Amino acid sequence: MPITVDRSLPAEGESLFKSEEKIFPEIMAKPGQKAFVFIHTVPYEGSVLLVNLLTSTRLVRKGFDVSIVLYGPAVLAASGTRGYPTVGAAAFPGHLAINEQLKTLMKEGAKVYACRFAMGALYGFGETDLIPGVIPFNPLDVLDAALTAWTEGAYQMNTWTV
Repeated sequence: MPITVDRSLPAEGESLFKSEEKIFPEIMAKPGQKAFVFIHTVPYEGSVLLVNLLTSTRLVRKGFDVSIVLYGPAVLAASGTRGYPTVGAAAFPGHLAINEQLKTLMKEGAKVYACRFAMGALYGFGETDLIPGVIPFNPLDVLDAALTAWTEGAYQMNTWTV
């Protein structure tokens, strides 16, 4: 016979966790340290891309020189033509969260790159459709960016989903 647990719902503002407890040391970048975040994921279909961008923001704030490489379907995140009913208008709260996070990253010093092949061959949009500040790149640069990160001893984070 299953046991029924009877408890009251916690009140708004009460904590369910020891959110102030941190297990691992707080690591900050040493001068000149870099981080490359490679993202190949379908934006807006889940939380992966937004979580990667929030993590990238934390890396910037820890002092890393951050490069975000969007390729495959992830280039859709860099579209500067999103919005409804007009470009830049949020149809609902959070609608443009990814676009806004990319703008925050660039404002705080991160470099954001978008693959020209994925933009044109897969999704039919061009460089002029990118969020201002996003840097278009040759598809051959995906590998060379990873090799650059490796040769420079940079931290690498890679996300690949389809």
